[in-house]
Amino acid sequence: MADFLNASVAPENFDWDAFEGSSSVYGGEEKEKIREAYDQTLSKVVENEVVEGEVTAIGKREVIVTIGGKSEGVISAPEFRYNPDLKVGDKVEVYVESAEDRKGQLVISHKKARALKSWDRVNEAYNNNEIVKGFVKTRTKGGMIVDVFGIEAFLPGSQIDIKPIRDYDAYVNQTIDFKIVKINQEFRNVVVSHKALLEAEQEQKRAELISKLEKGQVLEGTVKNITNYGVFVDLGGVDGLIHITDLSWGRVNHPEEFVQLGEKINVVVLDFNEQQKRIALGYKQLTPHPWDALDENLKVGDKVKGKVILIADYGAFVELVPGVEGLIHVSEMSWSPRLHSAQEFLKVGDEVEAQILTIDRENRKMSLGLKQLTVNPWENIRAKYPIGSQHKAVVRNITNFGVFAELEDGVEGLVHISDLSWNKIKHPSEMVASGDTIDVQILDFDEANRKLSLGHKQLLPNPWDEVEAKYPVGSTVEGTIAAVTDKGATITLDGEAEGFAFNREILKEDGKPATVGETLPFRVVELRRSTRRILLSHVRTYAEAKEKAVAAEADNTKKAVKKINSSVERTTLGDIDALAALKEKLEKGE
Repeated sequence: MADFLNASVAPENFDWDAFEGSSSVYGGEEKEKIREAYDQTLSKVVENEVVEGEVTAIGKREVIVTIGGKSEGVISAPEFRYNPDLKVGDKVEVYVESAEDRKGQLVISHKKARALKSWDRVNEAYNNNEIVKGFVKTRTKGGMIVDVFGIEAFLPGSQIDIKPIRDYDAYVNQTIDFKIVKINQEFRNVVVSHKALLEAEQEQKRAELISKLEKGQVLEGTVKNITNYGVFVDLGGVDGLIHITDLSWGRVNHPEEFVQLGEKINVVVLDFNEQQKRIALGYKQLTPHPWDALDENLKVGDKVKGKVILIADYGAFVELVPGVEGLIHVSEMSWSPRLHSAQEFLKVGDEVEAQILTIDRENRKMSLGLKQLTVNPWENIRAKYPIGSQHKAVVRNITNFGVFAELEDGVEGLVHISDLSWNKIKHPSEMVASGDTIDVQILDFDEANRKLSLGHKQLLPNPWDEVEAKYPVGSTVEGTIAAVTDKGATITLDGEAEGFAFNREILKEDGKPATVGETLPFRVVELRRSTRRILLSHVRTYAEAKEKAVAAEADNTKKAVKKINSSVERTTLGDIDALAALKEKLEKGE
């Protein structure tokens, strides 16, 4: 071929475009001879097949690969991004697209070669549970796109690492080991996981560590995560949990008060479960319990100082020293019987002084009292508040049955609804409101239960005295029917007082019952002081008049009869004859 070229034209002046085109410069037999001579210089190249080639040069943009003899092709460098370790001399598979283009250049593709064999390789790796290398190409919704054997596989965000991932971009353009976890043959979808490899490695470490664990063993670890309920500690590839209750002998608001992320700490193994692969760790157990260092001379009755660290409805917990607490029950906070919740008396953070009521070193429990450090107001209560004495009290609580009034802090009494007013009331709120100051009289004591019976109406005039004077039994008054029920009628007297008459007592003289709104005379039949009730009768106002008339007529009759009888006794025989004659004349009509 060289001789031919020398005979026709210098090599550097050879016009490939003219050769490939229709120019007459290289036409006819000359062109065919040139082609045959060139083909003999190349190794046998079969188009549309995958062959093995060798990397001869690597540039920033291109990789030169030879497939035998002088047959070299240029492949774009990005096709090898999945293999950052590529070097000159490496064997690679390429797909021959064309033995030569118009410029005589061999056209090959590594990407197409991988694509032709990648699906078989992916399935083989999946079936054999192999670990494969993949190149992370880009981020996508919910995860990353990874190049595995030339196939774009999906890496879910949850399968990147064991720990949560905040920066996905840090993994882009990285070559990482993966495990193929799912393949959809129909749609040729592949899902890979890096997390699965880390979990398998961690599981192996965990099994090795747990096999060597013993309760009470002290280990060094690194704080890996802090939660509201405890601290996770990395023991060298395996995590253990320090529950919040095992961080300190005292109360812990949040674990961050004791440890920080990344801090190296010593822990003690409290328990472990080989099946569930759980390790329970302790932190406070490495220090002595504060109860063991508590003053041995501390006893019941001693005064102590502490800080309120927790409040419940039933009481408050006071910390004397970290890890040593005492409970002040709500009943031991104040002498006042109205204190029902600890929140009414104390709050978290309060510094208090209290008295030890009980102390149990074995069970590490202590009960405290606050009210014991103040004077008990119930001592000599009778001397201070004798029965019948009058005092002022503040209304603290109102119920359906009465009013609780406070004489002083810790001394409270009940004014029953019946002792609030001489008049009948439906509810104490008609008389007083919470916070009002009222006059009360001491009625009775219950020292055992610390209760006082108080009265308010006893200090007020009894309106019934006036009623008895104004409406004496037997008097007649005018009243208006206000209401009628099945039992009787309510009657208003003088627009003020009320009386009651049974239905049989409101019949009028004509026999008809009185109706609402009628004003009639009523006789006061009875005054019931205990129930504040005036019993009335309209019937008696006219029935008694009839009885008097009948009695008067009967009396007159008796007097007439008596007079006649007297006259008869004085009548002589002559008189009788004269009367007989008179009778006879009357009978004859004369």
